[in-house]
Parts: sequence; C-alpha cells; structure tokens
Amino acid sequence: MLSLLRTGAIEVLGLIPYSSNYTFLTRVADGAREINAVYKPRRGERPLWDFATGTLAAREVAAWKVSEASWGVVPPTVLRDDGPLGSGSLQVFIPHDPERHYFVLMDDHLEELAAFAAFDAVVNNADRKAGHVIEDESGRLWAVDHGLTFHVEEKLRTVIWAFAEERLTPAIRLQLESLGAALADEGGLGAELATLLSPDEARATLERVEELLLEDRFPAPQGPRPLPWPLI
Repeated sequence: MLSLLRTGAIEVLGLIPYSSNYTFLTRVADGAREINAVYKPRRGERPLWDFATGTLAAREVAAWKVSEASWGVVPPTVLRDDGPLGSGSLQVFIPHDPERHYFVLMDDHLEELAAFAAFDAVVNNADRKAGHVIEDESGRLWAVDHGLTFHVEEKLRTVIWAFAEERLTPAIRLQLESLGAALADEGGLGAELATLLSPDEARATLERVEELLLEDRFPAPQGPRPLPWPLI
C-alpha cells in the first residue's frame, strides 16, 4: 500500500466538502492495483498566524510516522511532490460513516480511545475534532487530519478529555517508553521528524513524551481554548 501511495498515478475524483483547506478524494493506481486516498496539496493550505504556511502536509506525514512507532492509529500517509496540484500529503482513504464520530464511538470504544488521547498529547494536536476519529467497516478506529500538530508551544485542543488527569495505563506507558527511545535515536525517528518539521519541533516531541512519563498522567485542559471549533 505504501509503495502504491508513493508511486501510483493520482487521479482527482472530487473536492471533499467542509474542509478548512483544499482536500481532494483521489484514486491512486498502478496497473491492476488501486486505492482511494486523501490528497492535501500545500498550495491549498489556508494561511495561519501560528503555523508556517506550506508546512501542514509535512505535519500530516510526521503524525503518521509517530503513529507507526506507537499506536498505529493514523492511516498510511506519504508526501508526493508530483501531485496534480503540486507537493502535498497523500493518505489512504478510510471508508466510514461520518455520523459515527468520537461523541458516538466513545460509548463503545472508550478504552481504545486512551491511545488517541496519548497520541494527541505527544503530537500536540491543536485540532482534534470529533469527526477526526472515524470507524472503518471492520469496526477499527482511526485518527485523521493532523495538519495542526507539533507546534513547540502548548496547543492541545481536543474533544478527547475523558482521560484528563487519569493515571497512564501500563500499556500506554510501555508504548510511550518505546516511542521515546525511537525519538531519542539520532539516526531514528527523531532524525526523520527533523526533516519534516523544524529541529525545535522534533525535540519538543521527545520532551512531551518524557513529560508524560514523568507526570504519569494524561494532561488536563489548559488555557482559554482547550476545545477545537467546531466540535465535529
């Protein structure tokens, strides 16, 4: 699937509505192999005062790399320089019912969602809306839309506050310890993130992992804006 994402021909099928930035549903094909994917071109990124213009696509890929080293909650995501509208992120599209979002899924999947809360704390997710937690056809949960992540300043805005100030579970601690080791490896994940983010942002990611382990608790809401808007 990664090979297909990285090398397949990209055909735009249409614009995905209700997105802040230009987001397209595409078909990625290579001979008989094909998948649908979400394409977010850099040129379609809306300028923001707190995130550098043209960096959101790389943050999408960085979030996937952190996810792969820990909880595996983000669909495969790559950078493509040869997209129909230029450089951008390309992520496997997960078929889902948009009416089944976090506020619905939390009733039956609360234990699983602890991993999402920990992941968001690590990547400093500034925009975890309820609709960014989706359920595939097999019942597996996925996290999508990670353009507003990895800022060096505290930016955590999320609807997933169900675990606020709770102790980390043994499983979450083990995953954080493993992730921290990968981020601290000078030739490993930390180095990869430094090519996608700024060096300061890559270092801050490791520091957030270390702080979570030291505090041994999920973070609590801070500041005047702990929730994203809109919520869904």
